[in-house]
Amino acid sequence: MKRHLITALAIIVLLTGCGAKAAPNYAMEEAGYAPAVAPEMDKFAGDSVTMDESARSTSGSSVEAAQQERLVIKNADLRIIVDDPKAKMDEIVSLAKSLGGYVVSSNIYQTYADNGSEVPEGNISIRVPAEKLDAALAQIKAEVVEVDSENVSGEDVTDQYVDLQSRLKAKKAAEEKMLEIMAQAKTTEETLAVYSQLQIIQSDIEVLTGQINYYERSAAMSSISINVIASEKSKPIEIGGWKLGETASKSVQNLINYLQGFTRFIINLIILVLPVLVTIFLPFYLIFIGLRAIVRRNRKKKVSKITPETKE
Repeated sequence: MKRHLITALAIIVLLTGCGAKAAPNYAMEEAGYAPAVAPEMDKFAGDSVTMDESARSTSGSSVEAAQQERLVIKNADLRIIVDDPKAKMDEIVSLAKSLGGYVVSSNIYQTYADNGSEVPEGNISIRVPAEKLDAALAQIKAEVVEVDSENVSGEDVTDQYVDLQSRLKAKKAAEEKMLEIMAQAKTTEETLAVYSQLQIIQSDIEVLTGQINYYERSAAMSSISINVIASEKSKPIEIGGWKLGETASKSVQNLINYLQGFTRFIINLIILVLPVLVTIFLPFYLIFIGLRAIVRRNRKKKVSKITPETKE
């Protein structure tokens, strides 16, 4: 009974300490070292070497498979001007569903045009199958007053995806070997040591699997973010042939450019110019301080010599 109680306490202590041990052990595994489980596990060293060799052998096949097909995440951002923003957003929602996608977020609110009238404006984000991205963009841009801006970006994540797959295969191979070692363990200490390492490997497997699933979902479903603006808001105020809205927008842009330039100047002054000036003038300043101190000390000595003579 006492032996079973000690074993149970050891298991509890080990389980509570797994989180603290995870980081260093994980770093050792990533560096290519065999996991150090316990001094009693020396007889399983051969199995650990085999585990590392099988893990490394899986990376080559993953790279070859990745060379056949690239994994690219494609996303798009649009800014369109329409007569009826709400109707256009409803149309985009129906479009996403018809293409096998879904709406991520949708927001419509009231804003003000240059002439002071209240007009609606909205933002909507959808996801559609990547192979239907071009068709979705074409339908979104159809029957709009103007496409103010359009940006389609693609991110090639093949290298990261292949690396994650290779690491996942290596971790799974390590998991199988650790299970075999656990089955061969003969003492409670050996079992607990192997179990601790097994928990770390299984946690890494879950993390890698989640990252791989994220890349796969992102590549399979493209994101489209659309800013829908009412045409009434985009019309500039014109008085006697003078477009006040255009003049105001240029003035605002000039102000922004000035502020950006001034901010860059301040940053360069603080980070670059001031340290350079300090390093240049500091030695001269220190020399000046030293010379001034010497001169003052000599003056004090002269004064102290003259004072007794005058008293006599």
